Amino acid sequence: MGSVLSFTRVTPEELTRAMADPEWAMEHVVDDEDRPGCFLEKAWAGIQFLLDEAEVRVDLYEDGDAIDEECLLFAWDDALVAHAAKALSAAPFEALARHYDPKRMIERNVYPTVWGDDDLGYLEFHHAGLVEFFVATAAAGDAAIRDFNF
Repeated sequence: MGSVLSFTRVTPEELTRAMADPEWAMEHVVDDEDRPGCFLEKAWAGIQFLLDEAEVRVDLYEDGDAIDEECLLFAWDDALVAHAAKALSAAPFEALARHYDPKRMIERNVYPTVWGDDDLGYLEFHHAGLVEFFVATAAAGDAAIRDFNF
């Protein structure tokens, strides 16, 4: 399967509960397929590379606060979600795509470490879902839980 990253929408109250009870978060939030979410598959690191190169100040992996001891779940409060929505919306994919460089991504060991000219569409597809998720979540005044799985 590899390393995958996803986000799940939660209310601020649910995020508070998740911080206090990580097991509850895993059982009742992250594994709930009926909740709004964004599954980035293996595209997360490639998107992060483009965001970094374009100087978009959103870190999909590092932002937020650890919920569990293994740091698989991270809490993104409503303020961080709103920041991400604004920053991601201000950087259309066309601006990010200018930074796509498979050779440099491979040299920098950007996961999954095999990139080619035909992978830009894969990143664009997942970027669109990411932006849509954060804009909708911010508009609702909600928070998110970032899940890293491998």
